[in-house]
Amino acid sequence: MRKNFGPKTWLYPMPVLILATYDENGVPNAMNAAWGGIYDYNKITVSLGDHKTTENFAKTGAFTIGVADVKNVKQADYVGIVSGTQVPDKVAKCGWTVTKSEFVNAPIINELPMTLECTVDSFENGTLIGSIVNISVDESVLGEDGMPDVKKIAPITYDSVHHFYIALGEVVGKAFQDGKDIK
Repeated sequence: MRKNFGPKTWLYPMPVLILATYDENGVPNAMNAAWGGIYDYNKITVSLGDHKTTENFAKTGAFTIGVADVKNVKQADYVGIVSGTQVPDKVAKCGWTVTKSEFVNAPIINELPMTLECTVDSFENGTLIGSIVNISVDESVLGEDGMPDVKKIAPITYDSVHHFYIALGEVVGKAFQDGKDIK
């Protein structure tokens, strides 16, 4: 038997995305967004309302998305509950530092282990669509194969039912392989 809940914003896992932009004075800004994901080979989409961050990327045409991790749970939550219009330098308040992306006019938050560097394709009706120009990953979270290691990255997801942040768990299968057993 199933229980119906109607339409909700429930989906697992829901990534915790930290969007970062520069304002007109070059001050970095960041916000937490959970309603987003990859939708094509080099595209990302995020559902957003009006924020300081949206004002910024409308002017610069660029943004970054840092993958929030276990080490930065408090900071990730803070940039989601405080407005950049009220606290002009939320990034500094978090103790985060930034490096300007080599590829787009947006900041990389150094403390977040993986960052998607993006240009704005469109922002209409609250939906941001961006092109991923580059993905930069801190070398400390690379595996022996030289690729990002999800265990080292320790990304968090958002539980929109109970309002928790949850760390991703263990590997339970091999994609494009395990299903072959059913063939």
